[in-house]
Amino acid sequence: MQKAQETREISVLLVDDEDAFRANAKTLFKKRGFTVATAANGLEALAAIRENDYDVVILDVKMPEMDGNEVLYSLKKIKPKTEVIILTGHGTSESISFGLREGAFAYLTKPCDIDLLAVKIREAYRKKHGIPEDGRRVRDIMVSLSSFGSVGEEWTVAEAIEVLLGQKTIVSDSVEEEPTEVVIGNKTVITTTVDEGVHRCVLVRDRKNKITGIVSFTDFLQGLESTYLRLIAERPSIAASAEAGTSGAYEEIFNNMVRELGKKKVRDLMLDKPPTINADAGLLETTNRLLSLNVRRLLVLDGDNIVGVIREKDIMFEMANIIR
Repeated sequence: MQKAQETREISVLLVDDEDAFRANAKTLFKKRGFTVATAANGLEALAAIRENDYDVVILDVKMPEMDGNEVLYSLKKIKPKTEVIILTGHGTSESISFGLREGAFAYLTKPCDIDLLAVKIREAYRKKHGIPEDGRRVRDIMVSLSSFGSVGEEWTVAEAIEVLLGQKTIVSDSVEEEPTEVVIGNKTVITTTVDEGVHRCVLVRDRKNKITGIVSFTDFLQGLESTYLRLIAERPSIAASAEAGTSGAYEEIFNNMVRELGKKKVRDLMLDKPPTINADAGLLETTNRLLSLNVRRLLVLDGDNIVGVIREKDIMFEMANIIR
């Protein structure tokens, strides 16, 4: 029974009077594997709560007619076991104290990192269903593949950098409702307009759309090193200018390095065998693997299938929770 609770999708009700915020947050939550419903105000939220059994409700405090704390008070009378996270840019110590007394699981301030909010949602879910914290596995904290952008192996580094910089990750009220369509060369890439802060990496896929690896900011920077060595070998005049300290020599070298790197294929920056970890591995094993391989993220395998990515950031969230 517990296993079924751990693996089924977590149902979330998001209550906020900002249309754009609801639309963008809903998209981000769905990418992270949650089932999401929304309500534009307290009355809509209470009507939905009477009809449905949500695992977690996320409430904005400042709403017309009924504020978040009023909704919390009524909600707990209707469904006392439902966990509630208050998400606000207008919290006061009195408001927070009231909410915690009335059974709020947590208070978070807008703008809030979407990954932190996802962690809190999963914590609230485990509390509601009595799932122990012991024995946490990679699959419990990994980020789903749908949360990442992706590029093709045959794409140029220049195209991949545009996708990487186009990824976004912090939930904020001041966002556009629709995703943005960006044309890169002859390719169209869909990016969200929500500021995600994000993963600093993208998935790499082959022509059959199979994931073959992952590339990050670090890979692009390391790619400059080999480009530098080749430029120096092919154009000794650049090296001579740099050694003589000629004005503008270093800037010329850097600009040439970047232009040359931009023409390379993404596959040229990838490791032959991307670092992976099993979805059922423990967090100590995962930490050791990150450190031993000197990487910041691992692809997560369930059998032969890549199902997610675990990052050092996810381990840090778990460490923070243990310390608290």
